[in-house]
Amino acid sequence: MEFKRVVVTGLGTISPLGHNVQDTWEAMQSGKSAAAPITRFDASKFKTKFACEVKDYDPKAYFDRKEVRKLDLYSQFAMISAEEAIKHSGLDLESVDLDRIGVIWGSGIGGLETFISEISGYAKGDGTPRFSPFFIPKMIADIAAGHISIKYGLKGPNFSTVSACASAAHALSDAFNLIRLGKANVFVTGGSEAAINEAGIGGFNAMHAISTRNDEPEIASRPFDKDRDGFVLGEGGGALIFEEREHALKRGATIYAEVVGAGLSADASHMTSPHPQGEGAVRAMKEALRDAGIESHLIDHVNTHGTSTPLGDVAEPRAIVELFGEHAYKLSINSTKSMSGHLLGAAGAIEAIATIKAIQESFVPPTINLDNLDSDIDESLDFTRGKGKKQDITYGLSNTFGFGGHNASLIFKKYKE
Repeated sequence: MEFKRVVVTGLGTISPLGHNVQDTWEAMQSGKSAAAPITRFDASKFKTKFACEVKDYDPKAYFDRKEVRKLDLYSQFAMISAEEAIKHSGLDLESVDLDRIGVIWGSGIGGLETFISEISGYAKGDGTPRFSPFFIPKMIADIAAGHISIKYGLKGPNFSTVSACASAAHALSDAFNLIRLGKANVFVTGGSEAAINEAGIGGFNAMHAISTRNDEPEIASRPFDKDRDGFVLGEGGGALIFEEREHALKRGATIYAEVVGAGLSADASHMTSPHPQGEGAVRAMKEALRDAGIESHLIDHVNTHGTSTPLGDVAEPRAIVELFGEHAYKLSINSTKSMSGHLLGAAGAIEAIATIKAIQESFVPPTINLDNLDSDIDESLDFTRGKGKKQDITYGLSNTFGFGGHNASLIFKKYKE
């Protein structure tokens, strides 16, 4: 069968770098770090005392009091980013078939803050079970997709993907595939996460997964650098409007990029560590290229998973060299996590937005804090160190990998009719 073409017609985000796409993108262009001491709770007794929080966030600026009671922070971030993306797309929801518009949303954890609050309240009590009637519906990882569909009356396919840090990328992949199969005209798709709390920081500390560079948080996220000591936890949401091309053209939509390939794989190797040679990453990228129907030498830019962890930051460059061969040294490679931190289940959405903006504005944001490349990483690769650069980009690839060995690679293309 002939697949339908899928385009991107709207973007939205609330991130540690800004409360909208433009502010986030400008911060990425300038190489700004979002890492700072934690303000949401007293972190003085934790090994890590900093994170990439969404700055100056006030839920009352977006929701009324009753809504706040019903929405975990991760759902709030989902709703905010989805609203921006829908407005950005110019979709007139009164003139389109709502039965053909769906929502696919990713979150690695879901309502962790709600879970902590409810269980802590019970543990501090006298054993009498007193739980909020909103406990379960606020906590579950699928509820953000439900809230988005309810608010806008979107009655197409509606579900959530959970694959740790690859969750949002899997959501985007599913939306892409369902549209090109003719199952829907439009999807609101992306991901959100809100794990900067006692359990999130404490749990990742116990794994020795996050940085403890408390004296210099702004330089703690340092992908591919020999002095990295773990990732920096971030939070937020990212939403994209994926639309069938003819549907978009018929309504006169602005098209920001085309979605042309998605590759998915499993490491089948380790619970939290990537395959040391990046074998699963190679297969995901290779499948994305096959899906797009292009040769590897056509890729201009790779937004890496690049978390600033000891093992992952070595495996991914190896995978890039393995797959791209000599062309690997012509790629503009970066990690926007060096600025935003790691948004876990939302990472794939934020980084897809960054890849699309890079294509749209012919600019590759930098990898900051990369002062001394790890000796196990090929020094001939171009990691866009320290400062972004102008570059025409036809094809951009975004990688996202998650605990459990989940790998997802997405390819976006500069739109041409």
